[in-house]
Amino acid sequence: MTTTAPPRGETQHHEHVPLRHPRLPRWAPLLVAAMAASAGGLLALSLGWGVVGWVIVAALLHLVGLPLWSRVIENRRAAVDRLVTSLIWIALVIAFIPLVSLLSTVVRNGASELTSTFLNNSMRNVIGEGGGIYHALVGTLLITLGATVISVPIGLMTSIYLVEYGALSRLASAIRFLVDVMTGIPSIVAGLFAFALFALLTGDPGIHFGFGGSVALSLLMIPIVVRSAEEMLKLVPTDLREASYALGVPKWRTIVRVVLPTALSGIITGVTLAIARVIGETAPLLIIAGSTDSVNFDLFHDQMATLPVFIYYSYTQPGLNPEISRGYAWGAALVLIIIVMALNAIARIVGRFFAPRTGR
Repeated sequence: MTTTAPPRGETQHHEHVPLRHPRLPRWAPLLVAAMAASAGGLLALSLGWGVVGWVIVAALLHLVGLPLWSRVIENRRAAVDRLVTSLIWIALVIAFIPLVSLLSTVVRNGASELTSTFLNNSMRNVIGEGGGIYHALVGTLLITLGATVISVPIGLMTSIYLVEYGALSRLASAIRFLVDVMTGIPSIVAGLFAFALFALLTGDPGIHFGFGGSVALSLLMIPIVVRSAEEMLKLVPTDLREASYALGVPKWRTIVRVVLPTALSGIITGVTLAIARVIGETAPLLIIAGSTDSVNFDLFHDQMATLPVFIYYSYTQPGLNPEISRGYAWGAALVLIIIVMALNAIARIVGRFFAPRTGR
């Protein structure tokens, strides 16, 4: 086989293929956003549009401008990627708008009410100023604690059966179906069920007491606890169970000493989020727990005030001093939001603290 060398004086020319395409600078999205906001503002001012129209036009200009610039400088794939990224950011901003608006409204109207008098006094014998939410705060904490005591053992043991014992049995499938149905029931139905149950058991058609509210809230908590605990138990590796069985450890002890500690972080997080979910329910407590202006520490006797019911009555039935009562309502709403935010923060902290340590 012979090869032909190129003539003397001539060189071979190879086509240079770049390994990297040109890229837009990192500040390109911010520049396009600023230009879109400016152009949208000018158009909105010239046509007499409001802030909503300005934001919509600016978002549309950003969605068109950045991918078009990327298509010219970069390539088609990068342009599509920037378009999708812009859509995701816009969706995130849209999701934050109602949340920020809600929080700002509650803080603006309720922050001035957060005083020591408001937190330490009840509404007993109070007509104008000088009242507080102490009675409602105590009732909310006690009723929610009672619901947690009822829901956590039932929900946790149900999830253990679904994962460790029932598996793919028909009974487990039926339980999962019923749990899903319970997840979607209206909260007022839970209140009606608790009211009818205790009215039949006691023979009192007008019964109102705190423990009934705990039972009603537990109906809403149990499905959340079951689902969250079940998913956490499924994440425990099967190898851990098999290693325990190989050492002769019985199944119940394996669950208690191996499975539950491994999944404890997720279980606690699920329980805390379930508490945050039901602590603001109003309809069940209106029906079964009732309302009172006095402090009541007894879950099993007389009506018991709660923060959601206090907010409802303060805003819908303000009495002789509408401005003061509605200020109380905003203050109680802010306290309730703070409690929910604190529970979510506790769930994250506890989840990280009890998370199983993994080596690298």
